[in-house]
Amino acid sequence: MYDRETRFRMEDTMNAARIEYTEKHVMHMASRRCDVIRISMSGAVLALLTQYNLPEQFVLDIPDARISKIGCVLMRTNANNTIDVRFLRMLTQKELDRIFIFSTHPAHKDKKLDVRSW
Repeated sequence: MYDRETRFRMEDTMNAARIEYTEKHVMHMASRRCDVIRISMSGAVLALLTQYNLPEQFVLDIPDARISKIGCVLMRTNANNTIDVRFLRMLTQKELDRIFIFSTHPAHKDKKLDVRSW
């Protein structure tokens, strides 16, 4: 399924995020901090602080941009504590713009927030 999707261009960003998932198929939700370092409409590259085992599916929250519960599928785990994920739904351009506004990456320092669009 994922190999037939169109690929969107990844853009550099730097946003704090949180990964949430259930541990051992019980009701307890585990939460881990991460950073979004690259993002597109259909996927992202997340930087983890330490190496730990993640499930195949989890939920991503980006609290600064007020985007919560983005369903994700783990595509690849890299050696430098980064992971590649695909979103279960495509992000809208409005959500991407909000992420870039709250990014601390130098490429997005001139982005302005349009209050009317919230």
